[in-house]
Formats: sequence, structure tokens, C-alpha cells
Amino acid sequence: MLKKISLFLFTILLINTGFSQNKEAKLVQKSFDDYKSAILNDKGEEAVNFVDSRTIKYYSEILDKSKNADSTTVSSMGLMDKLMVLTIRHKTSKQDILSFDGKGLLVYAINEGMVGKGSVMNTSIGEVEIDGTFAKGQFISNGEIAPFHFNFYKEDNAWKVDLTSIFSIGTTAFRTMQKESGYEENEYLFMLLEYMTGKKPGVEIWNTIN
Repeated sequence: MLKKISLFLFTILLINTGFSQNKEAKLVQKSFDDYKSAILNDKGEEAVNFVDSRTIKYYSEILDKSKNADSTTVSSMGLMDKLMVLTIRHKTSKQDILSFDGKGLLVYAINEGMVGKGSVMNTSIGEVEIDGTFAKGQFISNGEIAPFHFNFYKEDNAWKVDLTSIFSIGTTAFRTMQKESGYEENEYLFMLLEYMTGKKPGVEIWNTIN
């Protein structure tokens, strides 16, 4: 009888654990869906509520580099970081740059289209794996499973997207396009900036903001 009771309790525990995991997985997917909706509707203030502290920290670091990094430092940055810094310096007024914090910069980047709608359009999160306060969700684009995941972290009792978890994918894609273009890295970035803004970057883009 004791063995039967133990088996019954163990079965109930498994059912409850599975239900809890499934509920959390749906919350992870909803977090991405809410972020995606905000991006597609240019709602930067809303979108930042669905990103995690790692993402905000990254934008705080990019903001600091945008203000303080000299030409040598910028030149030595990784491709994505360099593109971010040069884009901010090229598109954004000195007054705005000096007024931002990391969160404010991300809001601005979303509202100005620097965080592209194409990155989330026709996308969703598929299978979710959860380990405590960490989760990773399979990225699905146009109905096809992509070979990478978005990371999520539970912060303040809510699942939030770690945008930095896919930056390596973006870097690889940009690097491939840059090499295929035949342009040297800085030339390629300047060409992108001119294409995005209709304005050719000047040498002042390498200067610190003070």
C-alpha cells in the first residue's frame, strides 16, 4: 500500500511539474510576442519592458563608447559594436546622446528604426527549454526553424528577452555581406550609413562627443 501511495504522489508531482513547465514556456513565448508587437508598432517605451538587464547593460556600454571612444578605440571594435557607435554618432544629435541612459538609447534606437522590424517580422518562438530563471526558445522565421535560439531570463517575476543572445548571428551575417561586397570594413559601414540616412558620413564621426 505504501508503495502504491508513493507511486501515486510521484505521478502527481510529474504532472504538476509538466504543467508548470508548459505554463512557463507559454509565458516565454508571450514575452517575445509582446516585444515583437511593440517593435512592429514603433513603441520603444513599451518594447524595453520586455528586454532583460543584459540588453540594457549592452546599450549602456554602447552609449558610453559613443560618447567617449576615440578613433583608435572605435576602429578596433567588433563589427556590430562599431556599426552601432558610428550609426548613433551619424544619426543622433549631440544633445540627445548626452541626455540618454542605456534604456533611453534603446527606446530611441527602436523608434528611429535602428532596431529593424525585419528582425522580428514573420517570426515566432517555438520549443522552449527552461532551467530555473533561464530559458532558451527556438527561433522560427517564416515557418522554418532557424539554427539558433533566443535566450530569456526571468527578472522581477517576468520573462524577458536577451537581445544580446543573437548578436553573434548578426555579426556573422554582416561579416558575410561585407566580404561579398568587396569593400573594406570601414568603407562598407560608411556605405551602409549613407544608404540608411541619405547623408554621407564625415570624418567627425570618429570624434568623441563632449
